[in-house]
Amino acid sequence: MTEHARKLLIGLSPRLLHEVPPELGFRGKTLQYLEQSMAHWVMSLGALVVMVPTVERESLIRRAHIDIGDYVAALDGLILQGGADIDPRTYGETASNTVGPIDVMRDRFELDLLRAFVAAGKPVFGVCRGMQLINVARGGSLHQDLRTDGATSNWHAHSDAYDQHAHPLTITPGSWLSERYDGATAGIVNSIHHQGIERLGSELAVEARADDGVVEAIRGTGGGFLLGVQWHPEFHDGSDPRLLPADPLMQAFLDAAAARSAGGANA
Repeated sequence: MTEHARKLLIGLSPRLLHEVPPELGFRGKTLQYLEQSMAHWVMSLGALVVMVPTVERESLIRRAHIDIGDYVAALDGLILQGGADIDPRTYGETASNTVGPIDVMRDRFELDLLRAFVAAGKPVFGVCRGMQLINVARGGSLHQDLRTDGATSNWHAHSDAYDQHAHPLTITPGSWLSERYDGATAGIVNSIHHQGIERLGSELAVEARADDGVVEAIRGTGGGFLLGVQWHPEFHDGSDPRLLPADPLMQAFLDAAAARSAGGANA
């Protein structure tokens, strides 16, 4: 009998819900969860996905039992998804009244995960909040609110339209991102964020901007695969043909994970 090749195993960090609506049950408990679009996108390209529950000093599962390094050893790559605003204290600022709900536990856990995967040379792909987290981990800062900070007069989020809200994108000519799209220097993407990159972190390059200058994609320049996009490609499901196709991004991430897995520690 022929052995099947091992499928890539991709870790997806969860969102946390600390105040659970009564109709869901779980009174007084915390939920860790995934919206299915991201996981299904990964699986549609042949990889397996697992949610990566938090490891916290204050939780039942302490680092004496399971450490971040155990996740790094077991998984081939990491995806950081969207969600709550990042605590401005992580980039040396005090929160203004424009900052939405924050989750200090999630910030701390995901920053630990991100740094550990990068240190191990394993690929990391950040989406929306995930891109912003990559920038913060590299010493960058964020606009706590794009419009209030004067970064743009445009709306990058629309509560009613949600993932149907979209805007044009300018891709840096000759960039890695442009190569993924056959040399394209423009596109259209959805937009579901009110914060964005202010000061770019170290060893990061801007790969795309919105037409108003807001950073929409970044890539690590220090070796390995480190990519962040501000839009939500998991919602680019083909129903709107105007939107930039999603699969070239995920396929590049999975190719990097496969190469790292095949090459081991020397990849």
